[in-house]
Amino acid sequence: MNDIKHKINKGYELKKKEAIEIYRTIDSETLYEIANEVRLYLKGENMDLCSIMNAKSGRCSEDCKYCSQSAHYDTGVSEYPLINKNQALKRAEENSKYGIKHFSLVTSGKGISAEDFENILEIYRELKIKFPDLSLCASHGIIDYEQAIKLKEVGVDTYHHNLETSKRLYKEICTTHTYQDRINTIKNAQKAGLEVCSGGIIGMGETVFDRINMAYELKKLDIKSIPINILCPVKGTPYGDKKILEAEVILKTIAIYRLILPKTNIRFAGGRIALKDYKEKSFKTGISALMVGNYLTTIGNNIEDDLDIIKNLGYKI
Repeated sequence: MNDIKHKINKGYELKKKEAIEIYRTIDSETLYEIANEVRLYLKGENMDLCSIMNAKSGRCSEDCKYCSQSAHYDTGVSEYPLINKNQALKRAEENSKYGIKHFSLVTSGKGISAEDFENILEIYRELKIKFPDLSLCASHGIIDYEQAIKLKEVGVDTYHHNLETSKRLYKEICTTHTYQDRINTIKNAQKAGLEVCSGGIIGMGETVFDRINMAYELKKLDIKSIPINILCPVKGTPYGDKKILEAEVILKTIAIYRLILPKTNIRFAGGRIALKDYKEKSFKTGISALMVGNYLTTIGNNIEDDLDIIKNLGYKI
């Protein structure tokens, strides 16, 4: 394994068969250690932080089986229309006080209506004026190239659009749009000059092969920021009774992603509550980025707690 580690550090790209073999045969602790050493060599002690704001909640037309915001399921989630400019500015200011440099507005729905899109463009313009050093991220579902261009023009730097899972499994998770629709959105954003943040959710019944296949699909798309979410089963959704993944599976997934995508920001996102007593240890398995604060419809980790862990472990924001 030391040979593999040195080869990766020098630019070697793991083949899919090699990644599967490493995941299945190397003990967990050794895998964590190697992934962390690769992270340290290629990414240093930097920890990239981001935060998100739920800018429009609920009533989504799509039937994604994991999602509490889908109109197809009765989950009791809060529903509200697009936030106003002042709400967004207030949240951005709160986050900037902690030194968080990436801020994203997220809206529910397959896409975003023409009216909401024009309104959110105005919000982004104002955010860029008030916080010129803030890197803005947008997450508004499926968009076309023209919409991506307009987002770029008002100061958005990154578009977030998850693949969610492997191509093989996607049709079992959602039937109201296709995996290719997601690929097309990513390519539209990249064509417009936006960076793309794209990852997925683990714990939806996928196999190890699905997780690794998703990593290679993201690699093919040249994604530089990959959020890994852990499913938090929501009562009322078809996945409400899913068993939460064990911490070891989560950490091994992070570690193998680091070896497959050594120069990418592998980002812990929603669902870190599943790690329980492994929170500090999780920072030594290949992670180089973190979503902090509250998420979309669930409470995230306390920002102060995350910053304390980062500081105690010697990371730099």
